Amino acid sequence: MDEDIAWAVNAWPSASGAPELREDGDRIVFRGRLSLTEDGGAVLEVGGAPILFDLADRPLPEAVDGSWVEVRVAQDHVAVWPHQV
Repeated sequence: MDEDIAWAVNAWPSASGAPELREDGDRIVFRGRLSLTEDGGAVLEVGGAPILFDLADRPLPEAVDGSWVEVRVAQDHVAVWPHQV
């Protein structure tokens, strides 16, 4: 993921506790359970698949650790790895 999580900018709490991956205009929407890492990053688990994020300059609220969140990122900032063509 080539876009950092910035709380209340591209990431919010989700009322739904169901994983989701969808396209919304020029954004890709990920919904999953967020875990904060000790090294200052974040892992969003979407349907059993971990997605790694860096955090923007502002730290996320500690209360979001383990909660369901929705993250919206620009399509051109999303890459799938590893992949085969």
